[in-house]
Amino acid sequence: MTDFLRCYGNPSSIYGAGKEAHDAVEAARKSVALLINATPRRIVFTSGGSEGNNFVIKGVAFALGASKNHIVTSSIEHPSVLAACRWLEKHGFEVTYLPVDRNAIVNPEDLSRVLSERTCLVSIMAANNETGSLQPITELARIAAQRGVLFHTDAVQAVGKMPVDVQEWGADFLTLSGHKFNGPKGAGAVYIRKGLEIPPLIHGGKQERGLRGGTENVLSIVGIGRAAHLAGQRLGEMESRVRKLRDDLQQGILRIVSGAKLNGHPEKRLPNTLNVTLPGIRGESLVLALDSRGVFFSSGSACKSGSPDPSHVLLAMGLSTDEAHCAVRFSLGTENTTEEIEGTLQSLREVINTSLANVRFVSCR
Repeated sequence: MTDFLRCYGNPSSIYGAGKEAHDAVEAARKSVALLINATPRRIVFTSGGSEGNNFVIKGVAFALGASKNHIVTSSIEHPSVLAACRWLEKHGFEVTYLPVDRNAIVNPEDLSRVLSERTCLVSIMAANNETGSLQPITELARIAAQRGVLFHTDAVQAVGKMPVDVQEWGADFLTLSGHKFNGPKGAGAVYIRKGLEIPPLIHGGKQERGLRGGTENVLSIVGIGRAAHLAGQRLGEMESRVRKLRDDLQQGILRIVSGAKLNGHPEKRLPNTLNVTLPGIRGESLVLALDSRGVFFSSGSACKSGSPDPSHVLLAMGLSTDEAHCAVRFSLGTENTTEEIEGTLQSLREVINTSLANVRFVSCR
């Protein structure tokens, strides 16, 4: 990316510096397309997953809403999907939120039951961002296609961590974000199947085939392209070595914390993601306690303005409010080592043994 700090040309211009920028953008487009087995022309660059999800969901709604005003999604989607759907509900659309089981997985039969002639779009995430649980995307997309309904998958959490093939999945639209596979924040992309047209979310010039107005962010696009190339090379390592690190971390936590419980499917989940409930231990407090020791992870709840709400994902899975507040999530990468896992477990053991009074669960209510 640093080489392109000096690439000042506008990709839409025909002078030399502009052509250099244009070529860099198109090279990145090829790399991103290759990572998901798409053709480059089907890739539209965005600022990330949230913009991509809004682009697809609102785009399909505006394109088909005159005759079809029903959307189907799940109860555990990313806030950008849920917020877009709720916004559309305020503008005359009906949205069905499918439930999930204890492992955070949608039942395909539930999708079959709710589809109708008025359904314009099904939007189901490929992998959950909190638990890592994998949805049966191929089957869900097939059900939608059989009923003549467009299918979108938010694959932000999946791309770069597992093989993703839009042809095999049968998705009409797919969203991804570069920072989830070591690319820069603020760079993402949407895959749009050939033959489909939706209006732009951002109007302006003719950039991105007229689908996303605004001068291209060349530096970030170069970054996501390079990250996509490297991510493709590391998929095997993610599946083998990183999965083993994750499993070692999981087993260590279950040994250290009495009654600790895995959240998410034990097998059908991303190789790098671990979400566990630690009974009696406040998630946020543990995050802060281990942060001072150089261990960075997240809790299962999001505190906003002193009013903490438990994870909507964990609640949808059937966890109680207290259980959700006691959940933590670890996300690993190819840079992590066995020594770091051992150090994390040792730090956890020390915090549990010496600072339990500081991390114990206290109800938020």
